[in-house]
Amino acid sequence: MKIILASESIDRRELFKRLEIPFQTLKTNVDEKKFQSEIDDPIELVMLLAEIKANTAKNLLKEKKSKEDYIIIAADTIVRFQGQIIGKAKNKDQAFSILKKLNNNTHSLITGIAVTQLNYPKIIRNFDETLVTFLPLSDKEIENYLDCDEWKGRAGAYSIKDKASIFVKKIEGSPSNVAGLPIQKIFQILKHEFNINLLETKKL
Repeated sequence: MKIILASESIDRRELFKRLEIPFQTLKTNVDEKKFQSEIDDPIELVMLLAEIKANTAKNLLKEKKSKEDYIIIAADTIVRFQGQIIGKAKNKDQAFSILKKLNNNTHSLITGIAVTQLNYPKIIRNFDETLVTFLPLSDKEIENYLDCDEWKGRAGAYSIKDKASIFVKKIEGSPSNVAGLPIQKIFQILKHEFNINLLETKKL
């Protein structure tokens, strides 16, 4: 059984690599903005997007008529602050504006996950939510951080595993969820729903 990570997220890929989980990636090209304007509930939104990505990956694999079976894992992450959904910054000015809002405040990071199997219809959805509190930052410190470019392609315009870890005061919840993949919940889903144990990676 092979694992497909239906994501091109650098942080998600590196998390799997650090845990020595063998996997392949598959790009799904799902238009996330289309659904963001239609669904108000952020938890339902991320779970729906994860499900769509998982099913899209399944369809792509079926088109290739693969003879192997796959477990497909998909995820979607958003930042919620004061009732507002914050996605990925389009440019440095937008990234500055986002970090200025999050500065010296607590925000919620929500990740929806969907796990399915290529040759079976079952799909399991779940989510995780982590609270992240930033230290107070000056405008100059935010600008210096944005010079490193790690904000690009990340919800909330930061990456917790890199330089942004310097200005994180507190994390309440799953640290891996802040990287976009609540690995603890994925471990439980794979173990109990698909009879796959990530601690036995040599069998994958």
